[in-house]
Amino acid sequence: MKKSLLPVLICLLFALNAIAQTDSLTFVKAQWETKKITSGVKWKHYWFKNNLFHSNQNINILEINPHKKIKLALGFEVKKLKPVVDFAKEEKALAAINGGFFDVKNGGSVDMIKVDGIGLAPTQLTKSGKRVDHQKGALIFNNGILSIGRWDGSVDWESKLNGDVMVAGPMLMYHNVMEKLDTASAFIKTRNPRTGVAVTRNRILLITIDGRNDNATGVTIVEMAKIVKWLNAKDGINLDGGGSTTMWIDHQTENGVVNYPTDNEKWDHEGARKVANVVLVKP
Repeated sequence: MKKSLLPVLICLLFALNAIAQTDSLTFVKAQWETKKITSGVKWKHYWFKNNLFHSNQNINILEINPHKKIKLALGFEVKKLKPVVDFAKEEKALAAINGGFFDVKNGGSVDMIKVDGIGLAPTQLTKSGKRVDHQKGALIFNNGILSIGRWDGSVDWESKLNGDVMVAGPMLMYHNVMEKLDTASAFIKTRNPRTGVAVTRNRILLITIDGRNDNATGVTIVEMAKIVKWLNAKDGINLDGGGSTTMWIDHQTENGVVNYPTDNEKWDHEGARKVANVVLVKP
């Protein structure tokens, strides 16, 4: 019985490998629409028509050269929720994406937000004191430069990080190595809209992937990690997704939202959810 199954398993592995190679080639060879927003900031967009992960995928990427006069910053509210566009306009930003996970009912982040050395929101661990996946990474902002940190296993890890901090996750890649993800978890294996940040050798990438629509299926966390790898990132992290996924770029659509947020269940730019924190691109 075991011997008869072996050829089948080998064929299956070859088939899965061929599919993975097809997806990576499809992604890498895509002719992205590219628009210069300002010196050091490019907006890239591509709509994969049923040819990425056997599905429709609508992806937007902000590519930022950190050596130009561009500042990446953390925008937040301690309790209040508001749309990404409001955060961006109040800070006179060029662009913005939604940030980490938050309390939809009461407002405020559910994971640490630290600004100017002050923890404005603590990381809410489980009752047993354990961390969930979205508490094992962080965006770190130092003088306008963004980097990604990975949990070191200590209890007070985030409090020791220098700079402004937004705890988030799961981590997708760290120091050129893809993270091990719990593929049995519904959060990891279900396709949804996603937001993420990746750091390459010389660029910062802010990424949104639409979903929950016939025009865009959305991706699993594992598929998100693959995309980060195909973008040649050395570090990558997942942020809050689902109905929160929003990318705003000043003057690029009627309301500035360039992806298709899902809270109004329509394929338009009007369905952005109110959030607690954002990543800002500022001149």
